[in-house]
Parts: sequence; structure tokens; C-alpha cells
Amino acid sequence: MAGKRLFDYLYDQWQQYPQARSFGYKVNGEWRYYSTAEMVRLVNRASQGLLNLGLRPGDKVATVVYQTSPAWVILDYAMLQIGVLNVPMYPTISPREYAYILHESEARYCIVGDGDLYEKVRQARENLSSLLDVFAFGEHPEARRWDSLLAPEDTDTFPEVERLKAQVNPDEVMTLVYTSGTTGNPKGVMLSHSNVVFNIEALRKLLPFQPGDRVLSFLPVSHIFERVAVYAFTAFGGEVTFTGTDNLGGEQGDLRAIRPHFFTSVPRLLEKVYEKIVAKGMELKGLKRALFFWALHLTDSWDFDLRPRGWAALKWRIADRLIFSKWREALGGQVKTIITGASACPLRVMRTFNAAGIVVREGYGMTEAAPAFSFNEPRPGCSMLGSVGPLLDGVRIRIEPSSEYRAGEGEIVANSPGVMLGYYKQPDKTAEVLQYIDGQAWLATGDVGMLVDGPGGQKFLKITDRKKELLKTSGGKYVAPAPLESALKEHYLVEQAMVVGDNFKYVSALLVPSADGLKDWCQRHGITWTNLADAVRHPQVLGRYRMLLDRLNPHFAHHEQIQKFVLLPEPWEPVKADGSDAELTPTLKLKRRVILQKFASEIAGMYD
Repeated sequence: MAGKRLFDYLYDQWQQYPQARSFGYKVNGEWRYYSTAEMVRLVNRASQGLLNLGLRPGDKVATVVYQTSPAWVILDYAMLQIGVLNVPMYPTISPREYAYILHESEARYCIVGDGDLYEKVRQARENLSSLLDVFAFGEHPEARRWDSLLAPEDTDTFPEVERLKAQVNPDEVMTLVYTSGTTGNPKGVMLSHSNVVFNIEALRKLLPFQPGDRVLSFLPVSHIFERVAVYAFTAFGGEVTFTGTDNLGGEQGDLRAIRPHFFTSVPRLLEKVYEKIVAKGMELKGLKRALFFWALHLTDSWDFDLRPRGWAALKWRIADRLIFSKWREALGGQVKTIITGASACPLRVMRTFNAAGIVVREGYGMTEAAPAFSFNEPRPGCSMLGSVGPLLDGVRIRIEPSSEYRAGEGEIVANSPGVMLGYYKQPDKTAEVLQYIDGQAWLATGDVGMLVDGPGGQKFLKITDRKKELLKTSGGKYVAPAPLESALKEHYLVEQAMVVGDNFKYVSALLVPSADGLKDWCQRHGITWTNLADAVRHPQVLGRYRMLLDRLNPHFAHHEQIQKFVLLPEPWEPVKADGSDAELTPTLKLKRRVILQKFASEIAGMYD
């Protein structure tokens, strides 16, 4: 696909498989869709409108929304085809972080969504001379609406737009995507059209997608994972519906309304669906409850390409008819594939969903790779539990060994056409992660992993830890926290977990209980439930979590075993209402430095 630009996919859809409902969302309780032809006309009018503002190729416009809409897509394509760089920002970050991004990127305009976003950007703008104005996607008393940018609709020809479109170089930077800042200030990842096109064409070969398939999109487009998914579903001729995460489930939820064939998700959202399934099962009585948990326990034996026979096959058919079919219907009943990424998906979630006939496949990548390196393909024989799949065609990796790791394990260093051009205005940071060999860029991912033999003689990639997150006990033993944390979160009583022990003599854990799971456990054991803060101090509750650790620890080496723990009464969030530092990044990764600072006294108490 040499020479392809991302906006070309919209024109491909218009010419090859135009959709009557190309992009849609809910307006005042009613679904509103734009056809492919309408999208093309609006994109061109928006391009001309941006030029009328004085923008030229290489200029930057920042965007920030809680929920994506067709308007965001229109403006994104409008910028792409005239060489203006869209700088999408996370909606959950602070005014200080907005100020940093807007200043470094030199964004000339910002377009904001609903909620508190205008006010946060207004605060960030106070000391910024480069930001000329702020527009709004919705109604706001102090901002012009986005559609005020549109050129008049009395013409379908825009010669300047066509001239600039022809000059867009697919190998030049087309966006700045700022990382979520787990290790300090965010960095602006420079990606080209070619970087993203590589990922789209690799995905095209792997998904069973047909033009007209329905897609539900609810993840933030500030994350490259969802943004590339939107481009891909445009390329494949999908019908894309945007929504939020607050009305997905239930009889009147958007999953049942749209009945999607595909959607992307992060593991945490799938975990919440799993927890709701279990919670509903716990509400059942008698035979219904027994059947539910019999079917749920049956999923423990599931694996990719399982082909049960005889009595085992009959058990699976019974479970499917009585239990699993209801789970599929709750997701709309039409799902072909759910794509998950951004962090590790717990094995219990993978087993349960796939055993129920809900195809969930996990991939691996990062913003700096636009975004994927590997993916577990839905086809039989192309997936492996506990792995992030075979490498995409065109991706090469090498495993950098170290004395800190096991044999065959090491930092993943990758080369692919998706690897970024570098970090904007940060050549020193770029040099830390990019190495050029024979003109090819190799990216040091910071992730630790290994290649293992999988189905069909393929090599599958396993991620075992983050390089910078390795702990070293005072006894000189290295401990990878990620496998321990994943194992802890497998249990229905654990919502979140962080392992500590750097420079201490043993390993401990901060645990945030699952409120629903613990409430049910308390009620079944005759413990009066008031709230989570009271429950985490109850001796029987503490004993139950001690039992959990006692059962988990034998699966790990002695120096890795968790000796002490603290139960915390409030979940970690990507944004705090009181304005304090959040414990999670916008992509729901642990901010270990923040958590270590916030809970320093609790940690110290485990080592007194």
C-alpha cells in the first residue's frame, strides 16, 4: 500500500462500498447517521474552513473529547488531507498537562467536547500565546461551534484543498500523539500516514470483516489504539457507531441496540463485564445458581481450538444453551470479534468469553508503533492463551538477554513499518529508544518478553514484565511484579493490585478489593455489609485475603512470594475529583510512582 494516505480510505469507501450509515451517534436520544457521501462533503468543507482560519501544512490543532462523534472524525480527516496535524489529548488529564502539551506542540487552535473540558483548556490557555482560540463540538456560551468552521455549502469544488491533498507525503508526520506519562511529562509521538497504514493493512488480513459490518466505538480516540481502529473500519467499509461506556449493557443498552459485529476494548472493561456476569450468578437461587456456576467452572478447562468429544461435548452444548447463549445476547448476539489491547487481559476473562462463543483476541503494541506488533488471529490454530499472538507480517523483533531475566527472556526490541519517526522536540528521548541499523529503526519497547512455540509451528510472543518495573529486593533478587499482579486480579475478590518490595527484604502487595465480590462474600458468610472502608478492617475479611495469598504463593519462586498485604478502601482512578494526582494513566496503567507516594505509610507499615 505504498503511497496510501489515511484520508484515501474515506474516498475508497465512497467509491467502492458507500455506506448509508457510515458514522453515527446519539443526538437527544435518537441515533443520527451520516452517509459516506455526506462525510466526504463535510470533510472537504471543513478542510477549506481550516484554511480560511489561516492554517497551513505543518500547523497543529488540538482536540479533546470524552466521547467521539462523527464531527471529530470529520475534522480529523479534514486536517489529514491538508497536512494540518491533529494533536488529540486525553480528557482526564489536568490543566497543567494540557498547558504542557499545548505549549510544546504549539497548537494554534483547540476544539473541545462537553463537560469540564472547555474550563480545563481555558485554565491551561492563560499563559499560552500560541493558542489563538478554542472551539466546541457542542454548545458552549464562550466558544464557537465546530461547524462554524465549515466553508459554505454552495460549492462542491475546493481547488486549494485538492492542491494540498495531492502534496501530502505519506511518509511525513501526520499527527502528534502524546503518551499517557507514566514516567514523567508526556512525549509527543510523531506518526506518519505510512506508520498507520501498515497496521491497517496488517489487520485487514486477520479480521473476518465484511463491508457493512457494524462497529461500536466507545474508547477514547486520544489513544492510538482506538484512533487506528476508526481508520481501519473506514477502510473496511464498516458502519461505525460512537457511544460512551456508561450505557453499554442492559436491556436498553447500546450493545443490544446496535448489535455490533466488532468492537475494541481494554481489558478492564471486559473485566467489569465478567464481574457483572458473576454478580448476577450470585443473585440466583437453587438449581439456577448451581447450573450457572457449573457452566462458569466449565470454562476453566477451555483453551483455543478445544474440540470436546462424547460426554464432554454434551456438557458444553448444555452449558451453551442454558447459560452462554444469554451472555452472547447481552452483547448484542452478533459479535464476530472483540479486539483488546493496551494492557494484559486476565486469563479468566479470556477463557470465559471465548468459551461462551464470544471471540476475544488480544494484541500487543504501543503508541510508538502505531500501534501493533502482534495479534492473536481469530482463525483456528492462530491463537494461544497467555500470549499476545504471532508477529504481524513485516514485524521483526529481537530479545535482548540480561542476567536479570530467565533464559530466552529479555527486553523486546522491534522493527516494523509502524515504528514512529521520533518524539517531537525531544531528540534525547528519541535516542534512548530508537536505534538505526542499516537505515532501519529499531524500537526498544521497555517490555520484557520471550518467543515461544505455538500452534501450527508458529512463534508466539509472550509479555512477562516491564523492564523499568522490575523490583530488586534487599537480598539482590529480581522480582517481576506484572505476573503477580495479573494472578491476583484473576480472583473475583480483587479489583486492583500493585506489588511492592524494591530494596525491601520481601515482597508485599497493595490490594483494592472488588466491592461487588466482597459484598457478596460477606453476605454469604454472615458479615454485615456497610461499606468497603469498614469491610477491609474486618478480621474475617483479612483472613480470607490471607488465604488467597497462601494459595497463590506456591505458584511462584520463594523470593517472589507475597508476605504481607494491605487492603485499600477506595479504587484507583485515572482522574481524581479533588484534583489530586491520579493513580492510573488515562489508559488505566498503574502510576507506580504516584501510588508509592500516596500509600507510603501503608507500605512502611508492612515492613515495620
